[in-house]
Amino acid sequence: MPKKARELGPLDIKRMVRLGRDKTEMFSVGGVSGLYLQVLPSGAASWLLRVMVGEKRREIGLGGYPDVTLAAAREKARQARDAIRQGIDPAEERKAARASLVAMQRRELTFSTAIDRCLAGKLDAFRNQKHKAQWRSTLATYAEPYLGKMVVSEITTQDVLRVLEPIWSLKTETASRLRTRIEAVLSWATVAGHRTGDNPARWAGNLKELLPSAAKVAKSSNFPALALDDAARWFADIQARQGTTARALEFLALCAARSGEVRGALWNEIDLAKGIWTIPATRMKMEREHRVALSSAAVRLLGALPMLHGNLLVFPAPRGGELSDMALSMAMKRMHTADMEAGNRGFLDQVSRRPAVPHGLRSTFRDWVAERTSFPGEMAEVALAHRISNVVEAAYRRGDMIERRRAMMEGWSEFLACESGSPGTEERA
Repeated sequence: MPKKARELGPLDIKRMVRLGRDKTEMFSVGGVSGLYLQVLPSGAASWLLRVMVGEKRREIGLGGYPDVTLAAAREKARQARDAIRQGIDPAEERKAARASLVAMQRRELTFSTAIDRCLAGKLDAFRNQKHKAQWRSTLATYAEPYLGKMVVSEITTQDVLRVLEPIWSLKTETASRLRTRIEAVLSWATVAGHRTGDNPARWAGNLKELLPSAAKVAKSSNFPALALDDAARWFADIQARQGTTARALEFLALCAARSGEVRGALWNEIDLAKGIWTIPATRMKMEREHRVALSSAAVRLLGALPMLHGNLLVFPAPRGGELSDMALSMAMKRMHTADMEAGNRGFLDQVSRRPAVPHGLRSTFRDWVAERTSFPGEMAEVALAHRISNVVEAAYRRGDMIERRRAMMEGWSEFLACESGSPGTEERA
């Protein structure tokens, strides 16, 4: 019979650990066959069970000393041997339990953490720094207060609705983009193994049945536009005002451009001799280069502006950076208030009866083309740099008709200035 190891006691174990050693040593402690105490030169000690599992010899770790006492180590060793007799490999069982724990912890990822991990890779694909900031800020502003601390595996369609419903009618475009971004984060979480099942932010066959179409809602919540009959009065008011903000608004109206395009306009984008403003794709909503045909009034306005040394911005803020979008909005609000205080009707949108805003001037331009001119509507869409919406417009987009658009922009500037002259003689397409 094999020699049975002497059963060591707690005091024996303490002495063995305290003795200094120059190499790792193994001591049989008895009580359970194959139970050893492993002592390192540093004095650290741990329990090992040496045992045959099937045809393989295993060394199964039972924990460190003194966290695991001698009695506890013997009990763990007995349980491991009992499991082996039943055909269970304790090492494989432990590995499976660890994997299950890791999988459970992965599924417990919060939405806020998922945003960071998802965007860590996704944001590198964005070329436009503004889009990068918008991605993170919209999720932080609107989604995280509701979903931030929730585990992604537990987020449901009703949770996503709690985020979207308060702003779906008031800020439709923002809400629509927010839904897409929530869907992207949850899609990443699914692929990464943190959740299973359908994406609760999916539109088709899901939120589409619970929310009105964004396109339909947007039609009833367009930016308040300046009424055509008030355009000349408004334009005379802005021309009479001093300051960079007033000139930026005047230029925005003459070009029917977006606020961000005007506020970020650079002198090296403008060719005054040819009367063309070329906006690079990186600053365009559609991420496509856009050429603006400058009317003679727009060229005169630019020609009268000072060029600041070391600053390429056409309309710099007082401290040298870009004007804020709020600066233009507040200027229009003050114009409306002042006009009301003067006993006039102010500058209101004819439909919503809300004060006109800078972006609404683009709608005013579009209404002028449709109601007061014979210029083709598709050509106005090109001037506005809108997304291609039909085959006819796509045909126009093969070339940007820069010179034909120049006549349209001249007519528009004459209309704003209330000058005599034909507003356009082109036939509709």
